[in-house]
Amino acid sequence: MSRSNQKVVPASKHALNQMKYEIAAELGLMQSTGAVTGADTEFAGEFGTVSAVGGHVPWSQLATRDAGSVGGEITRRLIKQAESVLNGSGTSIH
Repeated sequence: MSRSNQKVVPASKHALNQMKYEIAAELGLMQSTGAVTGADTEFAGEFGTVSAVGGHVPWSQLATRDAGSVGGEITRRLIKQAESVLNGSGTSIH
């Protein structure tokens, strides 16, 4: 069976991309660019930058361990959110 990076819910792409950058910033992987804050970030994910927070993540230069840490934390958070929704104590991501 072939693997695919296609999203089951295409509308989730923005939320997952935002989560990826938030986690990278929390892990200290964000580098300052000195960019003007408030800039348009519509295509930030494709270029590896997030101008609105004044930094970027050098994805091509990250160690495999660091990139894996971001992915692992995304998975942990999504599982936690799913468990809270299934238990009736949370709401889904919009």
